[in-house]
Amino acid sequence: MILWLCLCWGFSPSAGQPDSELMARYLEEQLLADYSIVEQVARRVPRQAKFLQRLETRPRMSEFHVRSTIISRYAFTTVSCTMVNSGSEAREAVFEMQIPAAAFISNFTMSIGNKTYYGEVTGKEKKNSSDDKERHKKPPSPTEGRENGYETFKASVFIPRKMQARFILHYEELLQRRLGKYEYTVSIRPRQLVGRLRVEVNILENSGIVSLEVPPLRNSKQKGNGKAEGDVSPPPSTVIGHTKTLAKVTFNPSVVEQTRIARNGILGDFIIRYDVNRELSVGDVQILNGYFVHYFAPTDLPPLPKNVVFVLDSSASMVGTKLKQTKEALFTILQDLRPEDHFNIIGFSNRIKVWQQDRLVPVTPNNIRDAKKYIHNMSPTGGTNINGALQTGAKLLNDYIAQNDIDARSVSLIIFLTDGRPTVGETQSSKILSNTKDAIQDKFCLFTIGIGNDVDHKLLERMALENCGMTRLFQEDEDAASHLKGFYDEIGTPLLSDIRVDYPEDDVEQVTQNFFPNYFNGSEIIIAGKLINRTSDKLHVEVTASNSKKYILLKTDVAIDLPSRNDIRGVPGLEDGKGDNNYIERAWSYLTIKELLNSRLKSDDSQEKDNLMEKAKSMALAYNFVTPFTVLKMKEAGLHSEPSQEEFISPSTDGIGEKLQSLQGHKAPPGIRREQDKQRIKISKTSADGDPHFVIDFPASKFSVCFNIDGEPGDILRLVSDHKESGVTVNGQLIGAPAPPNGHKKHRTYFSTITILSNKPERSYLEITPKRVILDDGERLVLSCGRSAVVRSRSLEVSISAYSNITVTIRDSISFVILIHHYKKPAPYQRNHLGFYISNSKGLSSDSHGLLGQFLNHEVKLLQESLHKRHQEAGQNQTEALKANPTNTLKVKGRLVPVVWKQRRIYNGQQEVDCWFAKNNADKLIDGSYKDYLASHPFDTGTSFGTTNSL
Repeated sequence: MILWLCLCWGFSPSAGQPDSELMARYLEEQLLADYSIVEQVARRVPRQAKFLQRLETRPRMSEFHVRSTIISRYAFTTVSCTMVNSGSEAREAVFEMQIPAAAFISNFTMSIGNKTYYGEVTGKEKKNSSDDKERHKKPPSPTEGRENGYETFKASVFIPRKMQARFILHYEELLQRRLGKYEYTVSIRPRQLVGRLRVEVNILENSGIVSLEVPPLRNSKQKGNGKAEGDVSPPPSTVIGHTKTLAKVTFNPSVVEQTRIARNGILGDFIIRYDVNRELSVGDVQILNGYFVHYFAPTDLPPLPKNVVFVLDSSASMVGTKLKQTKEALFTILQDLRPEDHFNIIGFSNRIKVWQQDRLVPVTPNNIRDAKKYIHNMSPTGGTNINGALQTGAKLLNDYIAQNDIDARSVSLIIFLTDGRPTVGETQSSKILSNTKDAIQDKFCLFTIGIGNDVDHKLLERMALENCGMTRLFQEDEDAASHLKGFYDEIGTPLLSDIRVDYPEDDVEQVTQNFFPNYFNGSEIIIAGKLINRTSDKLHVEVTASNSKKYILLKTDVAIDLPSRNDIRGVPGLEDGKGDNNYIERAWSYLTIKELLNSRLKSDDSQEKDNLMEKAKSMALAYNFVTPFTVLKMKEAGLHSEPSQEEFISPSTDGIGEKLQSLQGHKAPPGIRREQDKQRIKISKTSADGDPHFVIDFPASKFSVCFNIDGEPGDILRLVSDHKESGVTVNGQLIGAPAPPNGHKKHRTYFSTITILSNKPERSYLEITPKRVILDDGERLVLSCGRSAVVRSRSLEVSISAYSNITVTIRDSISFVILIHHYKKPAPYQRNHLGFYISNSKGLSSDSHGLLGQFLNHEVKLLQESLHKRHQEAGQNQTEALKANPTNTLKVKGRLVPVVWKQRRIYNGQQEVDCWFAKNNADKLIDGSYKDYLASHPFDTGTSFGTTNSL
């Protein structure tokens, strides 16, 4: 095969690898010729190109185009990607785009073959016990979409043969100023050479653009690290042009230039950094059509003195690179402390070690030298006592503030770093949060840093939010030392404290946050709001703050009657229609939603959380933003031509609003042929379904046993418990419904949720409801039960047959089938519910337990002493003879269980099962009583009575 490739390209085997640039030039010529007539899919191509097409199993990306318009720091981005399937059969195409975590998706459109699907932002349905589920589910990991401030949007579809698919993604963000620059980033990761690749960014800043720069492409390991060392030139083919207020940057590499950057396609971030002129001391206030936005970033002020406590994780998990890089960063940070600053250092594992007991020390050469020695001698050992470390740090800083005549305008703060979760002392997140808030008492700010995959980023984020700080997350394989130093540089130079921005109450309404504890050099304060009095010709603005020398009061009147200054319609380079949007209004809505989300995250009151959620949802729907409370649902826009011979199910992106749907690592083709839907699944009799009715099949004994469990709504029943051996646990949660008229029951119960947990070879879980399936094996994936799909990971396969059933296969030796019971017009006593069936239990151990699991590897015996000989003499079938005897008894693990003969329906609508029925909630049939099988929460993996574990 290697020889044939060499001959095809005109090289001898002795020449080694073909010259990549020459190959790229040929490919570029071929791609340009090919894609210029992409509509003519049945085209003639040279034999060499056909040979390469046969080698290429995935659709080719013919175009990747990003167009962005940035108006006064507010960025509108449109990503367009076209993929071509030149093969003779349908192939899966994957559109993947990393976007900033702070951005909101505003639309997504797909054209696949001759069908078009458009996105519609709708409200997410409120789910019962959502807080409880949030508490017990695995926190997101970086592979789930978060990668140092970025999230992954991914859509996977099948393209019919000889057709193309086009994906168009829109998202918006408000650029944040850090270290004196705004940074706009476009992720370019096609993972293949692209025929037409173009990035175009247009920037309009009425204040005036200064210091515009385009550094080299940045790969994932350099994220957050700024420029590549030793190279400050823009990527090849970059063109930069700008006037005083308008800039245009394009990046348009040919295929040859792409191979020079990366042989198999560009894999990096295209970055633009710039700043703006600032003339007014009160800041830049922009007004348009009844909305205003106020940017405040003063410069040339003396820095405030700092009182800082560094709290550093030295537990065993920090061993190696993480602790080494932390030490390197701290050495540099200590050197940057100013003479007027005071500091201390706390190292923590299961023990708390304070460098200087009960005090903060001034910055002197001797103290810096001794602090470096202390950090150098820190060694990783023990567990992680987060609560104890924060309590110690807060007490140290509080005592110092109370006992010393410190500068009233100084800034006090804690910088907290960890790579893990609390394992020693107080480990409950809610208690740690409340303890930390009580200890700090709004007297200073807490800044948190997380390193690696195991950190509880939700805990760090909320701790920082509740205590006026910020949080940063870094990957374990990144340059943590430069990240830590960069983060410290952001907060290391406080210029103002207690900043308050006021406007006349009769002139404005719905103003975003207007009080800020600190302003750090190189950052920016942003406030937005609505004007009440549009007839006024000015807006009065007052800014009060403190700096190291004095209190500051700044006043000004901003003219309102200058619409032309902020109206960007007709500006050259901005002809993409964004000029029709009131960008100031959208910036206001963006900031308002972000604040509502943060307020909800900080709140402990359920009613307040619901109110904040409804406000955020309402505004997100009004402005078409995908948020945690809204989802982007795809709808077919109608056929443009005759349908293709192969019919495909419409793709779905349900669940995108949950941290942006990330399908990394999953093979999840949403377009499944309908023939698969019609296949009849095979299920065993061993099941739990209906109200709920349990059936256990004993093939060796040639009979089945059945029983009912009369649980209470909300009960969570252990169905299969084999966590210690096979690693598998199945729990089912009950939902209540009124009993039918004239029935003997006070209510009915059904399974509303089935949770399947597995910890081998790695931890994962499935949460199944009649509407959706959540798969989390380190990467969270949300699938609709109304769309057929197949998802495969290393040890797990989930197959969804739309509105019918879900088959879960674990390590090819354990299979469960979940039937979906959905009523179009339910009676009062009916509820949409699930049925659970075990179709393959070979992989479960002999020690498995649970209401169903305890019988999988055990046989029961039907006692026959009471049979009359005449039944046998008459040649009656043994089962028929047993049925005639009303006093039959089962022997189960030495226990005698009276049973009666019943006929029970299997809920696939195909079978009825004859079974021996055990009364009284399976008394004596099951080990213990049914109450012993109640789990404390859906993720409880307890394997014996009285024990509770969590995945």
